[in-house]
Amino acid sequence: MEATGNCHWLVDLLSELGHELWVGDAAQIRASYVRQQKTDKRDAAHILKLLVEGRFPRIWMPSSEVRDLRQLLLHRHKLVIIRARVKNELQHLCLNQGVQRKHKLWSRAGQQVLRELPLKPWAARRREDLLRLMAMLDQQIEPLDQAVKAEAQRDKMALLLQTQPGVGPITALAYVLTMGDVSRFPRGKQVASYLGLIPREHSSGGRQKLGAITKQGNRMMRMLLVEAAQSAVRLDPQFRKKYLHRCHAKPKAVAKVAAARKLAIRLYWMLRTQKPYPAVVRIESSPRVPLVGAS
Repeated sequence: MEATGNCHWLVDLLSELGHELWVGDAAQIRASYVRQQKTDKRDAAHILKLLVEGRFPRIWMPSSEVRDLRQLLLHRHKLVIIRARVKNELQHLCLNQGVQRKHKLWSRAGQQVLRELPLKPWAARRREDLLRLMAMLDQQIEPLDQAVKAEAQRDKMALLLQTQPGVGPITALAYVLTMGDVSRFPRGKQVASYLGLIPREHSSGGRQKLGAITKQGNRMMRMLLVEAAQSAVRLDPQFRKKYLHRCHAKPKAVAKVAAARKLAIRLYWMLRTQKPYPAVVRIESSPRVPLVGAS
């Protein structure tokens, strides 16, 4: 079958019934079919043809346990995004009153300033509702944070990734769950492509034309890598040196994405070689790295 949304119930059902299910890349399946007429019958016949000819673009599918842990990370991520929006609304209320505290607004003193702002009745009502909503979100996110940390503590791969400065339990666990078996990626460049951290390209006639990153793959994982890369820049001297060097020639946004791409590839090599930081730094770019499990 083609990869599609909301199909996990079917995957689990077929697995319980003892069937072997192959899931294919929908984009590659469609690209190999040139006719413009699309029907379920034609699609089924085309998939069968790809299977018979050995050209079916099968993709890796996570287990039900891995998918459930992904739901933990996704649920926390969505709540954090909502909380960030609530905080932005409170910042706007302060700015409209001439008060600018930035991140200090969430300190005890900043919260006191926020509550004492002289506001009109409906603006005051909005402030109280947003503060209650933020407190409720904090209560919901806290146990999710603890659950993620506990799961990362039990996963030896996540513990290995946490030896890299800037990578915490959330990023480490998300990377392990997103990438699965890293041996399916022969090179680090394919990892960057899988995560959507490589530029679009439209080159022809010997002229190379690159665009913005493709943003294919897991959006949450890209966001976590960008955030973790900023921490790595502060804590890892090598990361900081290359980041500052790139900032001289490129905008900071480009340098941040480049740092995230480098971090993603380094984490990949840590899993492939089972080497922690800083040992992985010396071998991540070597073409003669002994891979764990390689024949």
